[in-house]
Parts: sequence; structure tokens; C-alpha cells
Amino acid sequence: MNTIKINSKGVKMIAHRGLSGLEKENTCSAFVAAGNRESFFGVETDVHRTADGRFVIFHDDNTARVGLDAMVIENTSYDTLRKLQLLDIDGKRGRMDLIIPDLLDYIGICKKYEKTCILELKNQFKASDVYKIIGEFEKADYLDHLIVISFKLKNLVYLRRRYPELRAMYLLEDWGKNSLDELVKNNLGLDIRYTNLTKEIVDAVHAAGLEVNCWTVNTKEAGEAMIELGVDYITTNILEAE
Repeated sequence: MNTIKINSKGVKMIAHRGLSGLEKENTCSAFVAAGNRESFFGVETDVHRTADGRFVIFHDDNTARVGLDAMVIENTSYDTLRKLQLLDIDGKRGRMDLIIPDLLDYIGICKKYEKTCILELKNQFKASDVYKIIGEFEKADYLDHLIVISFKLKNLVYLRRRYPELRAMYLLEDWGKNSLDELVKNNLGLDIRYTNLTKEIVDAVHAAGLEVNCWTVNTKEAGEAMIELGVDYITTNILEAE
């Protein structure tokens, strides 16, 4: 197994949930796989709050898709979640290293390999939890290597109250009539589904002095199309810059 190589022409490549085309998504193995490749600018992942107030790395609201056992992340304790053995990408259990990472695991790997953290705040957090999460990056002296993303605008509004200049992007499925105003008002870059991105949108966001990321681009043809649009970042499971 290997990545699909692409001439990125300087566009920064971000490994989606780690290098999830080769290793199980959102595991330390996927993060290390991305870390070992110089061509990746950053490693994207997702953070949830557990029932007892800890922070774990996981995409879905429950564990059924990647772990069989259906446990709701926000209703389950940290210790219980950490004991769950995840399925490998072949759909089978067996690898003891495939467990749910916590936030510090993710930060530590990104810092070791000098990768930028692209951290999605999943669901709606309380402001205090947003600050606790960012505080872990401050403790690790890695805040300058963090980009925060979220579909929940309120999470980003909370972020801006305390961190007005921290790099952050608003996740969107599609572009709306008020999207640019929201980006400008809150000093947020755009992180949008690539199929809904146009040259006009890229130009408008750039004209406002903001950056454009797109998700999730997994074919060479789609990647080349995004590069031609002039995006700043491409988030991908399997593409890698040559």
C-alpha cells in the first residue's frame, strides 16, 4: 500500500484523521504514518469530551463504525473508551496498538514529527472546554503549530474571545450568502467540502485576507483541480505531494 503522489505546486497537504488511507483513522498509527512523510504539512483529527470530562480523539459520536461496540463517546468514561480495541482497515480486530488516542497522544506525535495540528472541535463544546483543550497545546508549548476547525460556529466564537489571532477555520458543507461575512467577522479561514468549492469563492476569501482549505480530496484529478483553483491547503486520506 502507498499514497497517491501529486504535484502540489506549493499547496500544503493535510493528512485527514492521520494518514487514514493507509492506517486506521484517528489512531496513533495513522498519525505516525503521516509524521514520517515530510510532504505532509499537517495532521487533521477530531476531539470529543468524554462523560468524565477528558478529551479523546475520535470522529463519530459513537464507536460502532470503527470499534463494533456501540458506545456514545460523550456518555462513556475515558477509561472505558481507552480499553476498546478498534478494527483495522480490513475490518478485523487484532492489532493491540489500535486504541482510541487521547488529546495528549495526538499533540505529542505531531510535536515529535513537527507537524501542524489541525484540530476539529466536534459537536458543541462549552466555552470552558474549548479553553481546556487549547490549554493543553499551551502546556505543550505547541500553540503556534495549531489550526482549530469546527462546523459549530459557536465553538469558534468562544475561541476568538480568548485567542483572537490563533489560526482557525470554519468548516462548511456548502457556501452560503452569509458565509464570507461570518469568516471576516470572526477572522476565520474557510474549510469547505471540495465539491462545493469554486474559483469565485477562493478569490473572495483570499481578497478578504483569509485562507482556503478543502476536504476530503482523494483522487489525483480532484487534487489537481483544487490546486488550479488556488487553494492554500488540501485535506486528504491518501494523496501526498511528490
